[in-house]
Amino acid sequence: MPVARRRGRAGWIAGRLLIGVLALATLAATGVGWATYTDVVQGTVTANVLDKDAGGPKPVDGATDILLVGIDSRVDAQGNPLPEELLAKLNAGVAEGEINTDTLILLRVPNDGTKGIGISIPRDSYVDIPGGFGKHKINSAYGRAKRSAMDRLRKEGVTGGAELEVRSNQEGGQTLVRTIQQLTGSTIDHFAQVNLLGFADITEAVGGIEVCLLKPVNDRLSGARFPEGVQMVSGASALAFVRQRHDLPRGDLDRIVRQQVFLKGMAAKALSAGMLTDQSKLDPLLASLKKSIVLDQGWNLVDFARQAQGLAAGVEFQTIPTGSPALRTPSDGLAVEVTPSAVQKFVKALLNPGETPTSPAPVDNSAITVDVRNANGTAGVAGRVATTLTDKGFTVGQTTSVAARATSVARYPEGEKENAEKVVAALGVSVTLEQDTNMKSGRVAVLLGKDFKEEEEQEAPDRLLASPLPRQQPTSPNGTPCVN
Repeated sequence: MPVARRRGRAGWIAGRLLIGVLALATLAATGVGWATYTDVVQGTVTANVLDKDAGGPKPVDGATDILLVGIDSRVDAQGNPLPEELLAKLNAGVAEGEINTDTLILLRVPNDGTKGIGISIPRDSYVDIPGGFGKHKINSAYGRAKRSAMDRLRKEGVTGGAELEVRSNQEGGQTLVRTIQQLTGSTIDHFAQVNLLGFADITEAVGGIEVCLLKPVNDRLSGARFPEGVQMVSGASALAFVRQRHDLPRGDLDRIVRQQVFLKGMAAKALSAGMLTDQSKLDPLLASLKKSIVLDQGWNLVDFARQAQGLAAGVEFQTIPTGSPALRTPSDGLAVEVTPSAVQKFVKALLNPGETPTSPAPVDNSAITVDVRNANGTAGVAGRVATTLTDKGFTVGQTTSVAARATSVARYPEGEKENAEKVVAALGVSVTLEQDTNMKSGRVAVLLGKDFKEEEEQEAPDRLLASPLPRQQPTSPNGTPCVN
């Protein structure tokens, strides 16, 4: 059965996933829960997805880096289709024929019992996907590798739906891990993946989560309908709260803030409310986890339980630095611009004790001279583009109008393709890059064809995706951060 995608992304999944892993770890560390722990672990799907030789060096303090992955999937961990009544209960929406990893959080669990650090990676980050897949949105890495594996496995004679799902999912996970390690420079120690199943049961088991909204919302796509102020959400309403993306001031970044606040609240309440030691509450949770969670092979949850005690105190969240939120791509529509070197610098500073994470310093573009030629047919386009480039530090050379042409192109001298890439990234467009041996070093010529659309013309519902996250958030009387 094809794995599908619903409207609104699975931002809520990481919270349930973290609680599930901690629940298993807590059981593993207690003699009372050992029999239950053994039963659940034996029934949990594991996957060989890690390549620990890739990525960066191991933390010197023995910390553990976990990739939390939320899959918008219509099958359980064993590859069996989810019941329609469950999908209806979750308000999962219409299947669209694709599988995406719509929640990606790199979680650092320290070895000294202090707070964890979670790093969110926007789903539309435009990155290179290892394995010959090229540059695409990061949330498609899993699905592209999965589809490729399914095609190969079918040719090898694997026809069983459940077996095909499990084996192809493993290859999807392997490619995703390599993609994240390549982007962040970190070595992933453990992998935890979860699908749609069981979210409502968990939020209801902990008695709901307190949230605080700065203003009322009424979003038809996600089903989010909430008044302003402090309120408790659970079940379907909790799902709607963390799914909403449209009608938020900063699009997906505001949804990431909701995910982060909700995750902190859910983990804190679950770990402080005695849920993990109340068998009547724990049994339904663990039964759901066996159907919905996938862990990497060889994860020693007893050791992890000792290390993860500090997570009860909370998790500090950050989001990787991003550039243009409306980067035009050849085949993926609008994406979020990311620079791997800037991401790696940010992640390294954030995860290393004693270093303060800072946004990357602005790149000096003044050595690149850009000639802008209007082949678009609309008066004034070249001048406005020249102003944009000047604002972003480039030196603007000639600004002229030339004969109209259908497609846009950026030309560069031999050996200086990177300069042309910087220019088109700064403009938030995707155009053909051509080497021109007649051009002088240090110059880029941009021809704006009829296909060129200025930023205000582009359909970019997430165009504020990469705006800075708020430094401070208003809080409710109980200390719950108030969000959009």
